[in-house]
Order: sequence, then C-alpha cells, then structure tokens
Amino acid sequence: MPIIPNTDAQEIPWRPGYRNFVLAGREQGLACIAGYSVIEPGAGAPLHAHKDVDEVFILLEGTLDLRLGDEQRLVEANHTIAIPAGVPHAFVAVGPAPVRMFTFMPRNRAIAEATTYFEGGPPAGADQH
Repeated sequence: MPIIPNTDAQEIPWRPGYRNFVLAGREQGLACIAGYSVIEPGAGAPLHAHKDVDEVFILLEGTLDLRLGDEQRLVEANHTIAIPAGVPHAFVAVGPAPVRMFTFMPRNRAIAEATTYFEGGPPAGADQH
C-alpha cells in the first residue's frame, strides 16, 4: 500500500495563481486521482464541464465564488462541493486569503480527455492530471 507524504506531492503546471498538486494517481497505480490545490484570490477556473466524470472539492480554507449549473454562490471552508458529470461549473477564489482544497476525480486524464471548455481553455498541465 503506497503511503505518500503530502509534502512530497508533485506540483503540475496549472493556471496563474492556481497551484495544483497530485497526491495520488497514476504513479501509484490508481485509476482515480486525488489532489491538493492552492488558489490565490482572483484566480480560478473558467466555465467547463466533465462529460462523464464526477468531481469533488473539499474546501479547507478560503472562499470560492462558485458557479454550478444555473446556481452561483459563495462557498466557504469546511464545505464539500459535489459536481456531477456533465454539469457546467466555474470558480474563483475570493476574499483576503487563498483557497486550499483537496480534489478528487474518479478517472485519470479526465481533464485532458473528457472536459469541454465553454470559456477559456484547459490548464497547462491538463495532460498530466
């Protein structure tokens, strides 16, 4: 059973102001991927949807201005966001502090292979996630 120190997580290029780390994934022989993100205020992800892959965010610190389908709201730390497959979503970190969150997707390479962008484009390291 691989035990991975979170401090050794591999950082992959993502977006300006948005740091993304792989905690466990392909390198550990997994089909899923667990990550950790640090998002500076004003940074985030443009409107997109994952065709056939759910996504989960577990907010540890900070606040996200989240658009999920037709709903838009502020989501603060100590909340989990469940994003069903196919639901358009976008988010921006707001407030004085960065957002720190764990992320989970049930399939590797879903960002590169199963994501449609309605605004903007894929992050720099999409093929590594």
